[in-house]
Amino acid sequence: GAARLSRAEPRAGDGRSGEEEEEEEEEGCYQLYPGHIPTSPLQKALLAAGSAVMALYDPYRHDMVAVLGETTGCLALPNLRDKMKHHPEGYHILQERPRIRLSTLDMDRLRGLPDGTLGREYVRFLEDNKVSPDTRMPPKFVDDEELAYVIQRYREVHDLMHTLLGMPTNMLGEVVVKWFEAVQTGLPMCVLGAAFGPVRLSARKLQVLATELVPWAIRSGRNASCILNVYYEQRWEQPVESLREEIGIFPPP
Repeated sequence: GAARLSRAEPRAGDGRSGEEEEEEEEEGCYQLYPGHIPTSPLQKALLAAGSAVMALYDPYRHDMVAVLGETTGCLALPNLRDKMKHHPEGYHILQERPRIRLSTLDMDRLRGLPDGTLGREYVRFLEDNKVSPDTRMPPKFVDDEELAYVIQRYREVHDLMHTLLGMPTNMLGEVVVKWFEAVQTGLPMCVLGAAFGPVRLSARKLQVLATELVPWAIRSGRNASCILNVYYEQRWEQPVESLREEIGIFPPP
């Protein structure tokens, strides 16, 4: 299930002259990776403000949530990268750059795994909630190629967090996962989603959230080791309960 993230192709054959490339570098417009859009601090601030407003208005605007995460993660992403570099499994992930996509997953094999294993429960989560790993947007506004992979990895393991935490993709489930991820990653986007996501919940769900789910998510987030330091593609056959215990996630209430 592991695949390497392809490096940027040499730019000599893209039809542009060396002078044009030099001009781009001087203007700070050189692409660090495919799809990269260089932006100034002011542009990032404007993008962050606009995406925050749209994400709060419609939490299911995943494109706006993605932009918000990239433009506000300047402190959290280097911290996550450093945690990965100083952990054997995390360092291995940074070196190999695996991707979680339909093109890298053997879905038939995962479906055939025993109930309760990570691979079987992950596929069950995808099918039950009608979601696909291919919907995760590639990064655009992160001005560091390695950090761009870190946020890409975070996005692609998000559904695995749902699987490990036993949370669906409805608003209640998303808020709980965001609380866990906010504690784990420190990403402002996660903090914002955790703080403002509950405004759309009913009074009954708010009570359950406040008295049971949020305290559990916070305790699990604090107790768990870094979620990016797990090579999930090599753990498909591991029971979910065993992996929860290994990471330090308490059983769901």
